[in-house]
Amino acid sequence: MVYGKILPGIFQARPNRFIAHVEIEGRLEVCHVKNTGRCRELLIPGVTVWLEESSNPARKTRYDLIAVEKVRTDGPLLINMDSQAPNRVFREWAAAGGLGFSPTLLRPETTYRNSRFDYYWEFFENGVTRRGFWEVKGVTLEENGIARFPDAPTLRGIKHLEELALACGAGYEAGVCFIVQMSGMNHVEPNDAAHPEFGAALRSAAQRGVKVLGLTCKVEPGRLTAQEEIPVSLIGGGRKG
Repeated sequence: MVYGKILPGIFQARPNRFIAHVEIEGRLEVCHVKNTGRCRELLIPGVTVWLEESSNPARKTRYDLIAVEKVRTDGPLLINMDSQAPNRVFREWAAAGGLGFSPTLLRPETTYRNSRFDYYWEFFENGVTRRGFWEVKGVTLEENGIARFPDAPTLRGIKHLEELALACGAGYEAGVCFIVQMSGMNHVEPNDAAHPEFGAALRSAAQRGVKVLGLTCKVEPGRLTAQEEIPVSLIGGGRKG
């Protein structure tokens, strides 16, 4: 996926989960944060962030904060933190045959039982139609080259895993894809320290037939592209967000 006009800024503060104060070319701007998660390890005063400028003059905020350069001892790591981006990246990747086939139908936001999954798909081949669901999770938490999800408790995430497993039991194919919004990670794993119940739900879902996929991305200030599959370790680990 490609953004519009991009420019850098210096993060100053985050008064609430929706906005940030960012210094841009010597002036202080109020920017919309396209991620309502905590992101405490990312949004530290003084770090470089990347913003997309809106072309809508009626907006209250002129800029969207979409990426951050995380400070590390071996150099900064560019992390896309736009919570809407993973679904778009997955769609582009899946439509291009990333799943091993190009779906005949790839429909977003489809309700099954009590959940609305990110994607419902169908694939017709040799007179047979396969059907299934995918739920997409964006990952922005990195610790020593390991990507972890979630960074905070997610009851909604547990609910999705349970209903993906029920869909498998009803004859659908189902999977959860962790879109790692950074490159260079060794693997992705559940962050049991932050939410052990999610890790337990993920392991249970995998045992009941839910596919678990990790996909790392090439991150540029104005672009996010699916890069390659990486291993998913179900052992878990991490620390609280």
